[in-house]
Amino acid sequence: MKRHLKRALELLFVPVAAAIVFVEDVLLHYLGLAMAAIARWPLIARIEAWLATLPPWAALVAFVAPSTLVLPVKLAAVWFAMQGKFVLATGAIVLGKVVATALVARLYKILRPTLLRLSWYLRAETWLFGFRDRVYAFVRALPAWQAATAMIRRAKAWLAELVSGLTTR
Repeated sequence: MKRHLKRALELLFVPVAAAIVFVEDVLLHYLGLAMAAIARWPLIARIEAWLATLPPWAALVAFVAPSTLVLPVKLAAVWFAMQGKFVLATGAIVLGKVVATALVARLYKILRPTLLRLSWYLRAETWLFGFRDRVYAFVRALPAWQAATAMIRRAKAWLAELVSGLTTR
């Protein structure tokens, strides 16, 4: 019974973990590229340069502040849902999360050197990333995860072969 319970939990846990890893590995990469392109705009570059000069506690406020910007988006999503417009509600939540994630990731990149001067922040970040790395190692060691990644690798190879076969004609 114990083995069956473990297998059932793996089947439930792996898709959620896969989604989280996908978001962190892929989405953050492309959001980072988009935000770096936006950061080349003169006004944004000046704002980022100013943010980099903030003292640690002001940098912490600047880092946390965008989280409050998501609240109106969430309220809009609730209003859409109350109106029966579930597609708009879902779209508002997804768009709000993507924009907030991109903004916070960019702020993290800019403000991290300043934030690391706060000893408690350094300890918290070290603990959090250590915990994340242990969870990722656990998930990647699961047989279900390894089977899923092998299947994705085979699908990518098949698609690459299919595309290369179409382009050589």
